[in-house]
Amino acid sequence: MKKLLILIFWSNVLFGQQTYTNPIIHADYSDPDVCRVGEDFYMVASSFNAVPGLPILHSRDLVHWNLIGHALPRLQPEEHFSVPRHGQGVWAPSIRFHQGEFYIYYPDPDFGIFVIKSKNILGPWSEPVCVEAGKGLIDPCPLWDDDGRVYLVHAFAGSRAGIKSILVVKPLNAEGTKVIGPGVIVYDGHEIDPTVEGPKFYKRNGYYYILAPAGGVKTGWQLALRSRSPFGPYERKVVLEQGETPINGPHQGGWVDTPDGGNWFIHFQDKGLYGRIVHLQPVEWIEDWPMMGDKGKRQPVLKHNFPLPSHTWSSPNDALEWQWQANPQATWSMYTSEGKMRLFALPGVTNNLWNLPQVLLRKFSAESFEATFRLKLALKEGEEAGLVVMGKDYASWVLKPTKEGIQWLYRTQNNAQDGLEPEDQLLGSIKFTKEVHVKLRVKSGGLTQVSYSLDGKKFERLGPGFQAKEGLWIGAKFGLFAKRKDFTNDSGYIELQNFTIHD
Repeated sequence: MKKLLILIFWSNVLFGQQTYTNPIIHADYSDPDVCRVGEDFYMVASSFNAVPGLPILHSRDLVHWNLIGHALPRLQPEEHFSVPRHGQGVWAPSIRFHQGEFYIYYPDPDFGIFVIKSKNILGPWSEPVCVEAGKGLIDPCPLWDDDGRVYLVHAFAGSRAGIKSILVVKPLNAEGTKVIGPGVIVYDGHEIDPTVEGPKFYKRNGYYYILAPAGGVKTGWQLALRSRSPFGPYERKVVLEQGETPINGPHQGGWVDTPDGGNWFIHFQDKGLYGRIVHLQPVEWIEDWPMMGDKGKRQPVLKHNFPLPSHTWSSPNDALEWQWQANPQATWSMYTSEGKMRLFALPGVTNNLWNLPQVLLRKFSAESFEATFRLKLALKEGEEAGLVVMGKDYASWVLKPTKEGIQWLYRTQNNAQDGLEPEDQLLGSIKFTKEVHVKLRVKSGGLTQVSYSLDGKKFERLGPGFQAKEGLWIGAKFGLFAKRKDFTNDSGYIELQNFTIHD
């Protein structure tokens, strides 16, 4: 019997029958879209005000993904994004590969729809070109037709445009860089599909398809619209909904095929403080409709056989996970010749870290995890630095040098977006030291606890536990900051000597 079980196990591995469990990425990659080039899959996602923007992930099996870069090194207009603009910036993008080039279309809800392109997924990417200017134009996706014509579908953000719950298709020029006509309303969701948005455009077997979520981020469903013309009229079918599963939404995503003819749909689920995490659903084409998820039930699968033989690889570039709250200045941080990241304590006029540009953050990476920072301290009196768990409510654990030693302050702020200044609680003091270890533990449900050590072995609890909370359209994040009140010609710094994170 034991030999039989071993044989079955290795047979499953060899023939791709091992199973995956949703979510495939328990991190905040909102509004994912995906394309395939040969045997490689590439995903992009919203990044809002985080810099660099437009994350690019790579996979060979649709289950294991690595962050490999960002397509937008700085947000435009640069001056506008020189300060944190929470909830603004890069909303839901789309990615396509056409005639040897990658194209990413993304909306900025306050400025319009933009496109960038590159022959190499790692860049360099072209400067953003405005495809159509305007407020509230969101969720664009192109389609290159067989006859050479190019189309764009997009939705509207009611908060900017004053209209919503409709999808439009517009003609583009041959280069895909400019809208050349007024377009047509191809779907109005007001009656049965309120807040229809996030459209993705495809063509298959002579049909034009628009896949779009409706009903809202937390409670909605997936639609498939199809027509024999890009401008409609379109038929409608619900192809995925929550059903009896705990996967609420399920929201916006993209369809992709595999080299062996399989079909899959990547989408997100809103999980509150963890953000919008990523799921993978099988797709079965039935009478030219893409029916998603559990066969016959149109609801998400919790487990399923791998799309392709499992393909993992090691040594992801951890440095890519860090993002600023605004376009960075060259003096905010630098790497030393030993590869250590140094953050300088430059002027910041506010103690409210929600409004401080030079805050360096990364996503929560799992339901529960532990992260440890080893920091070299070279701060001067009048400067401060530390760890922050950022969201609409946030907490920070602040190192502040004084004449007597280094104070540990606990700084919390509820409803941080209201712009109020937080109050400090003195946790204690430590002797002057050149190095400190800081450990962040996140439990399931987002309860966080911080501790510190001077030797990296014995850790002491630092303040009370803090309940993490989501940000504006994003999940909670954590990271580092350094600041001082006034300008000086020789700021101090903290230096990240080592960083580890594990579930």
